[in-house]
Amino acid sequence: MTHPLGNPPSKIIALHLNYPSRAKERGRIPAHPSYFLKPPSSLAGTKEALVRPEGCELLGFEGEIALVIGSRAQRVRPEDGWQYVRWVTAANDAGVYDLRYADRGSNLRSKGGDGFTPIGPRLLDARQLDPAALRLRTWVNGELVQDDTTDTLLFPFGELIADLSRQVTLEPGDVILTGTPAGASVVAPGDVVEVEVSGNGLSTGRLRNPVAAGPALEPYGAMPKADPAEHEAAYGTAYTPTPLLDKQIEEGLRSVAVATLSAQLRARGLPHMSIDGVRPTLPDRTMVGVAHTLRYLPLREDLFNKYGNGMNAQKRAIEELRPGHVLVMDARRDTSAGTLGDILALRAQMRGAAGVVTDGGLRDSAAVTELGLPVYHGGEHPSVLGRRHVPWDTGVPIACGGALVQPGDLIVGDADGVVVVPPELAEELIADCGEQELRERFITEQVRAGHSVDGLYPLGPDWREPFDQWRRSQDPSQASQGESA
Repeated sequence: MTHPLGNPPSKIIALHLNYPSRAKERGRIPAHPSYFLKPPSSLAGTKEALVRPEGCELLGFEGEIALVIGSRAQRVRPEDGWQYVRWVTAANDAGVYDLRYADRGSNLRSKGGDGFTPIGPRLLDARQLDPAALRLRTWVNGELVQDDTTDTLLFPFGELIADLSRQVTLEPGDVILTGTPAGASVVAPGDVVEVEVSGNGLSTGRLRNPVAAGPALEPYGAMPKADPAEHEAAYGTAYTPTPLLDKQIEEGLRSVAVATLSAQLRARGLPHMSIDGVRPTLPDRTMVGVAHTLRYLPLREDLFNKYGNGMNAQKRAIEELRPGHVLVMDARRDTSAGTLGDILALRAQMRGAAGVVTDGGLRDSAAVTELGLPVYHGGEHPSVLGRRHVPWDTGVPIACGGALVQPGDLIVGDADGVVVVPPELAEELIADCGEQELRERFITEQVRAGHSVDGLYPLGPDWREPFDQWRRSQDPSQASQGESA
């Protein structure tokens, strides 16, 4: 397209996070602005199509306010930054999340495609606008999906100009995309995205871009792919995750006791599947979920600043949780420092976690218990993890309470403790646990009636026919199963 000032800009600079509503969606508030570059060839105008390549499914839209620089800016002070903005217009910071993995950080292929930065349709004179009183709205197929204002930005526009111009000379015509509010999501061919910026009675009009299907990418480099984390990032609040665990499997595991599962695992030559030394905050609750792992290493003071501060592995593990995950922590059975407290437990609950298991200590135990999130721990301790642990990595095989836990293993807990269930064994374990518990119900009834356990527990041949008759009386549909058992 023809740039508003005639020639293409020397650069397009895009901001990652700026609106508090978007930061809340992402679960983090940055201390400083961070940026990426989009090529000038990505510019487009109103009514031009956003083309989604065949094989990509996650074409994201982000309604934004675009600033067009009017005069060269070098080492500008924040209070003077707005003076260097000549025009304000609407923009759509579009991109395909399917390619984000290929250029993590730079976003070149995911955000830099031709036509992925439409701006317009009209330019507003920045001198007639209050930068803290602009309104940004986005519609998809006529439905309002984004609506926010610039009065609460994390990084006001003048501050952005100052920050960038410390090291990067801003030239006339350069475009700065100033971040998107909550509500950005995914569109598909046939959809229409519209973005409008208004303020002081002025409006850009609606930047209108239909979404079209395009040809597949030639197989010369990275090809589209997207994991569940990318789907969640792309869809935002509209994301509905695929269940981690089949509902029937979940219900089946929830219906049997951990002690029974342990016995059945031992019968299959797997006697080391229990996570030892942990106790529940909610002994009356059954916990079933899919393992996501976090590993702590022993404290080394010279490494804690690097690995223990900021968005460390502990916090990343929490933010990586999906509904149905059980966060399993390897703390080397060292309970002399907390490995979880009430704030991170609350965040895990908000992320949809089914529970947490740690063979280390638990801080804020009363507050964590009140949350209602099942947590299994090695013992209460008031100290923070930096007393004994360095959070090291996530999503790796770990040892927790003497058991090897891999990401994706099934985790089941009740008042007796926690066991690790290999996913490929789940269905047959559920069936055999049901059979075992049925027999144990029969045996319990006979013991209450005064019978000796000799030949009864375990069920011996003399009790087989009485058991089959009892089974038929409980559920006639199981008669044939019982006679063949």
